[in-house]
Amino acid sequence: MTKIDLEKRRLAVAARGVGVMCNFAAERAENSTVWDTAGRAYTDFAGGIGVLNTGHRHPTVMAAVKEQLERFTHTCYQVVPYDSYLSLAQRLNALVPVRDAKTIFFTTGAEAVENAIKIARAATRRSGVIAFSSAFHGRTLLGMALTGKISPYKSGFGPFPAEVYHAPFPSDLHGISVEQSLAAIEGIFKCDIESERVAAIVIEPVQGEGGFNVAPVALMTRLRELCDRYGILLIVDEIQSGFARTGKLFAMQHYGVEPDLITMAKSLAGGFPLSAVSGRAAVMDAPAPGALGGTYAGNPLAIAAAHAVLDVIEKEDLCSRSAELGSQLREFLQAFAVSNPAVAEVRGIGSMLAIEFRDPTTGAPSAEITRSVQQAALARGLILLTCGTHANVVRFLYPLTVPAAQFAAALQTLKLALTEAVPEAEIEA
Repeated sequence: MTKIDLEKRRLAVAARGVGVMCNFAAERAENSTVWDTAGRAYTDFAGGIGVLNTGHRHPTVMAAVKEQLERFTHTCYQVVPYDSYLSLAQRLNALVPVRDAKTIFFTTGAEAVENAIKIARAATRRSGVIAFSSAFHGRTLLGMALTGKISPYKSGFGPFPAEVYHAPFPSDLHGISVEQSLAAIEGIFKCDIESERVAAIVIEPVQGEGGFNVAPVALMTRLRELCDRYGILLIVDEIQSGFARTGKLFAMQHYGVEPDLITMAKSLAGGFPLSAVSGRAAVMDAPAPGALGGTYAGNPLAIAAAHAVLDVIEKEDLCSRSAELGSQLREFLQAFAVSNPAVAEVRGIGSMLAIEFRDPTTGAPSAEITRSVQQAALARGLILLTCGTHANVVRFLYPLTVPAAQFAAALQTLKLALTEAVPEAEIEA
């Protein structure tokens, strides 16, 4: 099928509301490489939007799923339970940065976020929720209400669930301090909803779709203090930042701050649909039996994959590998930034890194330069994703299992793409 035929068929049979980046179709994939139907190989630095920290089809993950496939594929845990669900919950309880934890499984990240809010409301008997600007928490109605970006996620879909409020996320680049963010929350208590009716504050330690903005340590520390003062629960969304992406199993381990609830998905199961909410047992047990669940929640194939993912992260020391690869990429990007006024900022933690672009003359966010970098890279066989409130950020979500030689070659490809997209750039070899 040619690229033109693929596009014609897509527009004819699939809803146009799903935006598609690539104009080719995948045929097969292995680790950090995707081959299209014409046989061309692409280096995947998108990872299915952060789902493939252990790479495409990791042998350990595939073996675990095949073994489970021979036993049973579905019973619905809430009808006929199975031990693998309980043993994975036990493993996560020991790994999450929450003491005395319990865990429940769902299918998607949006489900995890929505159920975390349900659990928080049941535990506090309050209804209000505070999120942050530039946040992304899913595409369901409540997920969109929590998300701090209008286009393309929220346009035309309102009205949204009530009693969701937003505070500005700190950013040195954009002149928003931790103090201003905290003052805005206090302002919400004075002008929009009293603190006694707020159930939870939801935050990504490193914003995903928002542009890989890193929450300052001071913000996390002060949020924990604020939540304790007002009896509010702190929910941390680690759907994109979890499972070794930042150089630690969870990004919150960089902060030394304990949340009340933590949401997980994406790389939890290496490409199989699985999400989770873990949290303090007293909070998690607030909803009555039957109040939580889902037909496919904790699917046994995905549970088997998740066990294997945790094994791979430990045995291959992917946290250290994440830090190592991230250091190489950061050095490369910073060398580029020094000589290029179109770069607004290089930021991130571990292998959760991004580069933000601006117009070198006006300083305004430049989605045009960002798209040009993405397209130039794709033409050379390197798949990159963009993000950010202004769509002016390139983010990197390569598998942490990417071979060293392929990673080095990808940086050279990136060098060519950056040079083409911003011709005046000078990048040291």
